[in-house]
Amino acid sequence: MPDHYIKIAQELSISSKQVATTAGLLDEGATVPFISRYRKELTGSLDEVQVAAIRDRVQQLRELDKRREAILKSLTELGKLTPELEKLVNEAETMVALEDIYLPYRPKRKTRASMAREKGLQPLADLLLAQGTGDPELYAATYIDAEKGVNNTAEALAGARDIIAEIISENAEVRAKMRDLFLNKGTFQSKVIPGKEDAGIKYKDYFDWTEPLTSAPSHRVLAMRRAEKEEILYLDIQPQEEEAIDLLDRTFVTANNPAAAQVKQAAGDSYKRLLKPSMETEVRLLTKKKADEEAIRVFAENARQLLLAAPLGQKRLIAIDPGFRTGCKVVALDEQGKLLEYTAIFPHTGAGQQREAEKTLRHMVEKYKTEAIAIGNGTAGRETELFVKNLNIDGVTMVMVNESGASIYSASDVAREEFPDQDITVRGAVSIGRRLMDPLAELVKIDPKSIGVGQYQHDVDQNKLQTSLDDTVTSCVNAVGVELNTASKQILAYVSGLGPQLAQNIVDYRNQNGAFKKREQLKKVARLGDKAYEQAAGFLRIRHAENPLDASAVHPERYALVEQMAKDIKCSVSDLMSDSKLRASIPLKQYITDTVGLPTLNDIMAELAKPGLDPREKFEAFSFTEGVNTINDLKAGMKLPGIVTNITNFGAFVDIGVHQDGLVHLSQITNRFIKDPNEVLKVHQQVMVTVTEVDANRKRISLSMKEAEPQARVKKAIQPQAKVQREPEMDLQSKLAALKNKFR
Repeated sequence: MPDHYIKIAQELSISSKQVATTAGLLDEGATVPFISRYRKELTGSLDEVQVAAIRDRVQQLRELDKRREAILKSLTELGKLTPELEKLVNEAETMVALEDIYLPYRPKRKTRASMAREKGLQPLADLLLAQGTGDPELYAATYIDAEKGVNNTAEALAGARDIIAEIISENAEVRAKMRDLFLNKGTFQSKVIPGKEDAGIKYKDYFDWTEPLTSAPSHRVLAMRRAEKEEILYLDIQPQEEEAIDLLDRTFVTANNPAAAQVKQAAGDSYKRLLKPSMETEVRLLTKKKADEEAIRVFAENARQLLLAAPLGQKRLIAIDPGFRTGCKVVALDEQGKLLEYTAIFPHTGAGQQREAEKTLRHMVEKYKTEAIAIGNGTAGRETELFVKNLNIDGVTMVMVNESGASIYSASDVAREEFPDQDITVRGAVSIGRRLMDPLAELVKIDPKSIGVGQYQHDVDQNKLQTSLDDTVTSCVNAVGVELNTASKQILAYVSGLGPQLAQNIVDYRNQNGAFKKREQLKKVARLGDKAYEQAAGFLRIRHAENPLDASAVHPERYALVEQMAKDIKCSVSDLMSDSKLRASIPLKQYITDTVGLPTLNDIMAELAKPGLDPREKFEAFSFTEGVNTINDLKAGMKLPGIVTNITNFGAFVDIGVHQDGLVHLSQITNRFIKDPNEVLKVHQQVMVTVTEVDANRKRISLSMKEAEPQARVKKAIQPQAKVQREPEMDLQSKLAALKNKFR
């Protein structure tokens, strides 16, 4: 394993000692957030991304070793293992290389080559491969044997060519070169299946599409694969056939005589019948893996930004789940999100109903001293917003809330457990309100795949997606910290070292014994041992605790150190936390030990200055443009405020209040060149956009954030260019780096 640590260190540009130490901590059960936050001296201050990369790469290499052992065992049992072959197996650095080496020896079902060998044609194949000057027909005549099924020279030569074709297709060096050819010079070629044009209209950009593998971005790869799965498109992946066959000829055809002609014929057959299907399958998997990784990365980053969106905080509020015919569901919540009252109003079904709705809402605002009103942005959202705004209720903040996933929550086991006596409409309204109070605390109750910030999330590897999203949610929860006495079991489950069962045990203990007064009480929770306490304690906060450090991110293992600091300058810990001059007077270097260095000391001082500081940004209210409620209200040139709802490699989707997000293409985000929208934007960011084009039939809205340009240039930019293959709309300038993964 030390060799693996050296390899990982080189790949991540860190020291092998950092890798070894981090791997050891992970093996001992330490979590990524805990290691990056509280073991900086041991890891050399590696961040969460680096620690997670070490975790994943170590696991990958261990799986490679496991497969290597299995192959060596199989080769030994087959009696095929030689010192040379063993050396090749042990030196293989990737799973693909390992499988290529093993391929000729791997037990396989009956093939044309194996049947030819059974007929005794292997020596003839060897003679042809030697490409001597003799006549192949004369060679073949000596292998005619009716009892074995070889009736003439043509059959003998055909069988020999089958053997040669298989030898060529199983050659590890050839497979590596062919794989590179497919990856570097291969193309995606898609065509619509005749008769499927109408059914697949959303894929019309790919009805006759060709694109190099090296430049195909993940979203296009996934779109073409989905269309193929839905039987809308034919999809082919290959390089130029002539170039592929030429590669084989240059490798195996070593003469210019009749025997060499037989080998050349076998090479062509090997490519078309064996290598091309095999390589296409491999490249499909590789490009799918690459597309998955990119889609998952984008999804995870969007989820992170949404989870860390600014919270309104603990406010008394009313939440409204809008609707037309069925009315608007209204709930009143207290500062902790507890349901106080629920009702339904019908502001959109006639003047009488509207007056009654106005009376009900005003009464609830006054009764519960409401500080904010949250309105879902779904059906009837803008109309309900206008209704509430026209009430002119002083001192109440009104906010449109993205309700993606609220319906998923309302029908979930979590919602039924929280509100067993309420229907799904009430639960949905509560979720909208709580999401405004604290997006993170509420969104952790919903499957991350359902929160509306991904593309093709159902097409990617679900296990990898779940792992990535779990990592993201865990990172966000632990970065913010969790209030131990009010947190739900869902958010507690993401705290470092806990999980669902310990989270439930904490809630049970809290219900039976009242609020926690100090972190030390966690050790009394059922099954919460020393290891779990070590991992979790620093991320759990207790407001107004007996020990002020319990409200901070200072780990209990460092309490004695902080108390010593306070004692040395003759003050209390509380004084130290409230007086910056006292903190500045501490000579930090004096407290450096073998286990505590400046990274930890600096973290402690920062935490003492702002104990339990929420890293999320301050909440800012937002309003859409009045009178612009549907896509039909839009006109090119309009400038509108919007909220970024989703970020992709090719641009960002923005909610401008018309029930259909618009797209700001990558090229329209800023006047300067950028490779990634995340350089400028983040999910939930408030932006100003200009409408450049509206296609109401296809429900597509094109937006721009660029500064105003001369009208002629704008017109030129949106006109389709003749005689140039048009890229799919929304993807005009997307480019990706070469598909070869350094870990491949």
